[in-house]
Amino acid sequence: MQVLWFIPTYSDGRYLGTTIGRRSTDLPYLKQIAQAVDHLGYMGALLPTGRSCEDAWILASFLAAHTQRMRFLVAVRPGLVSPSIAARMAATFDRLSGGRLLINVVTGGDPIELAGDGLHLSHDDRYNLTDEFLSIWRGITSGEEVDFKGNYLDVQGSKLLFPPLQKPYPPLWIGGSSPVAQQIAAKHVDVYLTWGEPPAQVAEKISHVRHLAESQGRTLKFGIRLHVVVRETEAQAWEAANDLIRYVDDEAITIAQKAFSGMDSEGQRRMTQLHNGSREALEISPNLWAGVGLVRGGAGTALVGNPETVAVRMLEYVDLGVDTFILSGYPHLEEAYRVAELLFPLLPLEYQLASEPLTLFSPFGEIVANEHFPKQALAKKNTTTVD
Repeated sequence: MQVLWFIPTYSDGRYLGTTIGRRSTDLPYLKQIAQAVDHLGYMGALLPTGRSCEDAWILASFLAAHTQRMRFLVAVRPGLVSPSIAARMAATFDRLSGGRLLINVVTGGDPIELAGDGLHLSHDDRYNLTDEFLSIWRGITSGEEVDFKGNYLDVQGSKLLFPPLQKPYPPLWIGGSSPVAQQIAAKHVDVYLTWGEPPAQVAEKISHVRHLAESQGRTLKFGIRLHVVVRETEAQAWEAANDLIRYVDDEAITIAQKAFSGMDSEGQRRMTQLHNGSREALEISPNLWAGVGLVRGGAGTALVGNPETVAVRMLEYVDLGVDTFILSGYPHLEEAYRVAELLFPLLPLEYQLASEPLTLFSPFGEIVANEHFPKQALAKKNTTTVD
C-alpha cells in the first residue's frame, strides 16, 4: 500500500464553508505541510490544479527544493499546453528533483473554467484530444522523434533533447468515470484514480477498467482519493466530522450544488449523487461520509472512525485492487501528523523512511518532572492481514 497526502493550494482551515478558522496558504505554510509529508513517511503528495489554485508546477518546484524524499503528483492539462512543452517541463522537473515527479493527467470537467482558459471542446472531444496528447507525450519522453497529425494536434519532428530521470517517463495517473475517460486510462496511463465511492461502485469501476486494459495487453494500478477523519475513538471521529461542517448553511450548499450541476464531469455527477445536496444520511457506506461534498467539488467523501476501523475500511479497498491512497484532512498540517501517528502503524505500507523508524518528536514522549522518561505504550496490534 502507498499513501500520499494533499497540498491545499487554495486555502485551509478547521471548518468548511466559512472564514472562521481559515488560514492563508502562503509558501511558509505550504512548506510546513510538504516537510511534514517528507518527514512522516508519506510516499508523496497531490497538488491540485485549476483557476482556484496556485500553479502546481511552480509551487512543486519551490517545495522540491525544501524536501528530500516525497514525490509530487502534478497535473498536465491537455488542450491548455502542448505535449512537447509539457514533456520538457516534466523532464526538467524529474531530473532536478531526483526522479520525484508523478504526472496527473487532468482533462478538466468545468466548461466555464475551461472557456476562460480558451478551451471550448465538448467533454468527449477533450478526452479524444487527451488521447492524441498522450500518444505524443509518451513518444517524446521515451526518446522518440514524433511526427503526428490528428484531429486536434499536429507535431512534426517533435523530440526531447534532455530526457527525464525515470524510465521510460514519469508515471502517468488519470481519473475519470466516463466511458471515454476509462478507455484513455486503459490505453495510456500507469495508475487509474477514482474518488471515494462506496466499495461496490469502486469494485465495478476497477473491474471494467482492468478489462479494458487487458484487452490492450496492459496492466494498471489503481488509486483512490479520500478525505479522512481519524480519532482515537469512534465518537470523537464522528464529532470531528460533524464539526467540520458546523458552519455550512443551506445557502452555501445551494450555491455549491448549482456550480457542480454546470460541470460535465461524470465523476462530479457521481459524487453529487451520493448526497444530492442533503444533510440527511451522509454516511453512505459504513464509515464513508459524504459531508465534505456538500460544498467541496471533486473529492467529497471521507473515511471516519477510530484507527482500527479506518484501517479495516482501507484494507477493504485494497481487497478490491486499490493499492494507492491519496488522503487529506482539515487542517492539512495537523492531520498529516495525526494520520501518520494513528493509521500508519496499522497499514502494510510500501513506502517508509529507510534511515530511521517513524517517530513523532521524541521517541520517549514528554519527559515527566524534567528527568523521567514515560513508559512506551505498545502499539495496538493490527490483526488484519493482506494476502
